[in-house]
Amino acid sequence: MSITLDHSSFPVIDLPRRPLVTRTTYRAAGAAPAAPLRLTGRGRIALVAVALAVISALVIVFGSAVVASDSAAEPGIVTTVTVQPGQTLWSIAAEARPDADIRSTVDEIVKLNALEDGVALPIGTTLAVPTTD
Repeated sequence: MSITLDHSSFPVIDLPRRPLVTRTTYRAAGAAPAAPLRLTGRGRIALVAVALAVISALVIVFGSAVVASDSAAEPGIVTTVTVQPGQTLWSIAAEARPDADIRSTVDEIVKLNALEDGVALPIGTTLAVPTTD
């Protein structure tokens, strides 16, 4: 059996091509795609340093209202009062200094006796009270 090969050229068939389909996305002019935020080690250190600086500044500005001074408190005349039933700091301050501002007298009583705000006075407690200057 023998095979013969025909080396004749085949005719080129030109098939109609379909148009290429492309996707078009519209973006605003100059808008770049948002990249995810990635911090390096140096960036993390810088971020922590900035946060600590802000916290330190807030502590300095809005820190304790108590300021220490080099001068001693002015000496005054102090007496002791024993708390009776029904007495309040307000009434004790009014009796001790009737001609002075009662609010400032109450503040002095609180400071002299290291009283806590809002704590009731126990009956029989001895308080140091400033008297008339």
